[in-house]
Amino acid sequence: MIIREQRSTILEEVFRTDAGCVYQSDTENCLYVDFGGRAIKYSLRCFLRLKVLVDRINLPDMAICPERSSDIEIISPCACEHCYVLTLAEIAAMKDLLAGAKVMLDLNSILKERLYRLIK
Repeated sequence: MIIREQRSTILEEVFRTDAGCVYQSDTENCLYVDFGGRAIKYSLRCFLRLKVLVDRINLPDMAICPERSSDIEIISPCACEHCYVLTLAEIAAMKDLLAGAKVMLDLNSILKERLYRLIK
């Protein structure tokens, strides 16, 4: 998995599941998604694109479809170098990871906004 200190960059854990973890780097202004044994660096824009692509996958339809090709999904966000080839179970795990990370990022933004208003 990913090391918390990488090239003098401190990574803060945003959200973790059994399947992976999302880290935030304030110095690089990016997120690292550690999933499937790979840690991939994403800008916030690419991270949100990845989340949209994963959320669009209809798991019940994928599970019902009898075709062999429906057992996997290839996810490749545009403007990003990496792609994922995921099974049904891995997609469900990725959805949980990205949804949890997004909630934590949103919560952090709300807290900072409220605290800033109190200080000002």
